[in-house]
Amino acid sequence: MTSAPTDHPKASLLWGSFTGLGLAAALAALLIDQALKLWLLFVYDLAERGAVALTPFFDLVLVWNKGISYGLFQQESDAGQWVLLGLKAAAVILLWIWMARVATRWSALSLGLIIGGAIGNAVDRVAYGAVADFAHFHITTASWSFSWYVFNLADVAIVVGVAGLLYESLFGGNAVKAPRSGP
Repeated sequence: MTSAPTDHPKASLLWGSFTGLGLAAALAALLIDQALKLWLLFVYDLAERGAVALTPFFDLVLVWNKGISYGLFQQESDAGQWVLLGLKAAAVILLWIWMARVATRWSALSLGLIIGGAIGNAVDRVAYGAVADFAHFHITTASWSFSWYVFNLADVAIVVGVAGLLYESLFGGNAVKAPRSGP
């Protein structure tokens, strides 16, 4: 006797209903991030130009980040860089497993953006030994100034992905939950 097909087959460990959509978002984020970085580094030659003011509040400036978000945990040694890369790889694998189990397109897109951003920064770490950051927002008045950290498009993808997960967990019908172990 054969079993009848179900409308919602249980996701495998690495593939679910919306995994393809999430991977498309990851690939788009990765390709756009890397294309812009390559252009800024090797065509526009941002390192040679130094800081380039595009508006009164936004500059392009090349900063090599040897740490993680916000420049935390700076790692000057090769071993430290490989540890950060290993942690990033583990995070991507866990996020992919989570993405294989999500029930909504929004969750898959959000997780895909996070994965694509993480891989984009990992590519930099392997290729250059540090992550290339270039976007700098700042405000300066006569009595006050504010300078945001320097970031890149991979960081933007990660932040948008996290914001998407938060939005869905607060306002979505199917709240996003990390995968549970066990039955």
